[in-house]
Amino acid sequence: MSEQEPQELLEAHAIGTDPVRLEGADKVRGRAPYAYEHPMDDPLFLFPVQAQIARGRVSELDVAAAEKVDGVVHVLTHLNAPPLEDTSDRELAILRDDRVGFRGQYLGAVLAETPEAAREAAGLVEVRYEAEDHDADFRGRPGREEPEDAEDDVDTGDVEAALGQAEVVHEATYTTPMEHNNPMEPHTTTALWEGGTLTLWMSTQGVHPARRKLAPVLGLEPEQVRIISPHVGGGFGSKGVPHADLVLAALAAFAAPGRPVKYAVSRQQMFSITGYRAPTVQHVRLGARADGTLTALSFDAVAMSSRTKDFPEQAAKPARMMYAAPHRRIRQRVVQLDVPVPSWMRAPGDAPGMVGLEIAMDELAVSCGLDPIELRARNDPRTDPDTGLPFNRRRLVDCLREGAERFGWADRDPVPRSRREGGWLVGVGVASATYPANRQPGSDARVAFTGGRYEVEIGAADLGTGTWTTLTQVAADALGVPTDQVRVRIGDTDLPRATVAGGSTGLASWSAAIIDAARTFRDHHGTDPSPGSQAEGTAGKNPASERLALHSFGAHFAQVRVHEATGEVRLDRMLGVFSAGRIVNPRTARSQLIGGITMGVGMALHEKSELDPRFGHVVNHDLAEYHVPVNADIPQIEVSWLHEEDPAAGPLGARGIGEIGIVGSAAAIANATYHATGVRVRDLPLLGDAFLPG
Repeated sequence: MSEQEPQELLEAHAIGTDPVRLEGADKVRGRAPYAYEHPMDDPLFLFPVQAQIARGRVSELDVAAAEKVDGVVHVLTHLNAPPLEDTSDRELAILRDDRVGFRGQYLGAVLAETPEAAREAAGLVEVRYEAEDHDADFRGRPGREEPEDAEDDVDTGDVEAALGQAEVVHEATYTTPMEHNNPMEPHTTTALWEGGTLTLWMSTQGVHPARRKLAPVLGLEPEQVRIISPHVGGGFGSKGVPHADLVLAALAAFAAPGRPVKYAVSRQQMFSITGYRAPTVQHVRLGARADGTLTALSFDAVAMSSRTKDFPEQAAKPARMMYAAPHRRIRQRVVQLDVPVPSWMRAPGDAPGMVGLEIAMDELAVSCGLDPIELRARNDPRTDPDTGLPFNRRRLVDCLREGAERFGWADRDPVPRSRREGGWLVGVGVASATYPANRQPGSDARVAFTGGRYEVEIGAADLGTGTWTTLTQVAADALGVPTDQVRVRIGDTDLPRATVAGGSTGLASWSAAIIDAARTFRDHHGTDPSPGSQAEGTAGKNPASERLALHSFGAHFAQVRVHEATGEVRLDRMLGVFSAGRIVNPRTARSQLIGGITMGVGMALHEKSELDPRFGHVVNHDLAEYHVPVNADIPQIEVSWLHEEDPAAGPLGARGIGEIGIVGSAAAIANATYHATGVRVRDLPLLGDAFLPG
């Protein structure tokens, strides 16, 4: 697709309807195979050996007892591991030497005929260490390092002078904790090295991006690696990039050619191997006139990162574009420690960054004596403060106004601690939501007519988001045929390339390629094609991104109750209203938005990975002690969207919705607890003792 692609919208017939998921019945009946479930002949099973210190070196590694366990085929360590070609990504450069960079790092693996034998033998591997002093304590640390991949600092005007002259000033520090993604399907790989080809049945958010990353590490050509991933049991970002578990499985396959190797990362292992959201400290200063108009905005964010590999949780990102002020200072820093490597977690940067910003705006509204919605409306810019570009469609205020009407915001008594029901204090809160509306170039699609139906192929991914169904709807409309005449194939590197399902870009990116392929097909073969006819299409860069700031917006409303005697916080109800362009399938869209809000509830009330700095170890590393929301925690959640289409987003007219549901939702709950109790808590999660006197 050219840079001057036509921006007329695809005519909608199937798009906008809400068919059930095409693969839903197979999933319910157990017929949709996940990575571990693909049937294999004579497989081996892998269990890893992991470091028990946070920094140092392995002085001795004795595998003799492990090798004697009945069923053990091979014990892999740095002493006998196949070589790696590209070790520039230190997270993936495993089993290279005796160095230990964090607790939980892979030191080896046992391959056995049964998973039980592999686990038993791994426990018998004797490792002796020369431990070195480590630093895994993020608490209260100033950020020293400027992260490599972060955007440049913002420094416009004179923030200090503007704050000194402001009629109203708010200054506070907000913190968000270490959090882990915890998809229901763990990170799982079945690896087979046979005939010079490595086949990986794996749980990934992008088969082609994973191959591009892994092949050079393993010293293979891309054509020597095939990745198959038709169904994924959740990822929330953690499966968006390869982690060390994939390299370990591949090395094990090299060590046992001709036999498939199965490795399912255990829940506890996921807390050190497959990424997490790093904790952040956000220092926010706002200066305003008495009417609430911002004159100064200072946002300094610090995030924890790893000495093994730097990954910044860019919490300062949304402050760059959310509200305008003539004087702005925005910085992102990291503290590199001897800890596992952080990575993507749903709405990286934006989700934690909007916690500090949106609670601070609520506090500023209180200081100015303004309704929080009115304060946001008064500071709603028409052009992007970061780039200077006009927004494609910034309908934040529309979302706030519609949400207020639906939620009954007008009935809110602005005085905190004014509503009691039994022993509970009841309050309501609001926060804004935003997320970039990007589209990734680099996806291809193929359309072929087989006689009776159309085959549409693209190496996309379905994380439970509904990709099988929504791409079928898009293809049907692009071809001008009913959906039952379309069969979509995804999740395989043997199919045309596709970008990663991440950054809320999947559907928009893949659909652009499918629409281009369908148009080419109709141009060449008409509406009565011969069997065997086919055409290809591609998704290029969205030309509108050069002239517009492309974002989606939304508003979250929350009602909570806080028990006066215990401080327990319970969520009563939530509402989200979003501006996200055309909605392809209301059924799957509603599921995505509710899922994002549910993760926001976890962020606000439950989730915190407790890292013991003495050992560099997450102590609550399972679902028994790492609390995520369950059914009893989630009451009524309603979502809706503004009915709109966005030609600037491309021919589909849709913007991504996978992440905007979580952005701002935790802040709305935090603001509601203040309204209920009069106690302002600036640290997540919102624990009961924070609301008790003394």
